[in-house]
Amino acid sequence: MRSEQQMFDLILNIAKNDKRVLAVYLNGSRANPQVLADKYQDFDIVYVVNETESFLADKKWISVFGETAIVQEPDSKDFGWGQNAAYRQSYCWLMLFKDGSRIDLHIQTEELMNKTYGSDSLTIPLLDKNNILPVIPASNDSTYRIKKPDKKNYNGCCNEFWWCLNNVAKGIVRDQLPYALRMYNQTSHAELDKMIEWYIGANSDFSVSSGMWGKYFKKYLSAEMYKLYLKSCFFCDKNIELTDYPETAESIWVTLFAACELFSITAQQVAVFMGYEYNFNDENNMMNYLKKMRADR
Repeated sequence: MRSEQQMFDLILNIAKNDKRVLAVYLNGSRANPQVLADKYQDFDIVYVVNETESFLADKKWISVFGETAIVQEPDSKDFGWGQNAAYRQSYCWLMLFKDGSRIDLHIQTEELMNKTYGSDSLTIPLLDKNNILPVIPASNDSTYRIKKPDKKNYNGCCNEFWWCLNNVAKGIVRDQLPYALRMYNQTSHAELDKMIEWYIGANSDFSVSSGMWGKYFKKYLSAEMYKLYLKSCFFCDKNIELTDYPETAESIWVTLFAACELFSITAQQVAVFMGYEYNFNDENNMMNYLKKMRADR
């Protein structure tokens, strides 16, 4: 894997030698002073360009950055996405190289830059050939800090968490485990993640970021709480046999009840901090329902 200095030298030298590139700036974790740096961080780079057409006319130009293992183009229409992309204003290449380095490269016109630059608080200017980049505050994670939930969002999170568990339980007892797990992960567990974010926010006066999809949960939760969180995540035994349904179903129940315990703890504390009322009735009724369903399997 190439070093950070090698990557930045490459990125900036390409920009300096290309007349179409007017400026370069950095977003993402490498622009975040709160993140412990490591070699696996992406290079989230924006090239401000005078036009986009020539870059798209021959997309093989990205080979100047190295030999790619795989590339994704979120703005491309070739894979069913990017239908609303404005090619004349911007385009993006996500590039993973065979040496393990990764660059997420956006190109955008000066016109678009003037509308969006600095809207992401994690922004560091790297190159400005013609002094076109506006002056912005020093890079910080303020855009990504956990936001306080209003009462409606809090109540909605609680209701969604407890309500959707009835579908999970039915999937387990019917031996419809793909349905049960997907229902659990995409509804109740997603709401648990949301509540944990608010819990972390409440315990930090909403001054920190928990990272995308809970990347930093371990950093902000106690060891005991984080252990319970991991228990709320289902990890299937790779050596499972089809005849192991009872054991697999039981492990899902264990996972589910761990989530219930953790949600109850965090939701109550968030309610106290925010001055909201936690709905114990929903929790008690659903816990009784789940216990009965578990006994009926």
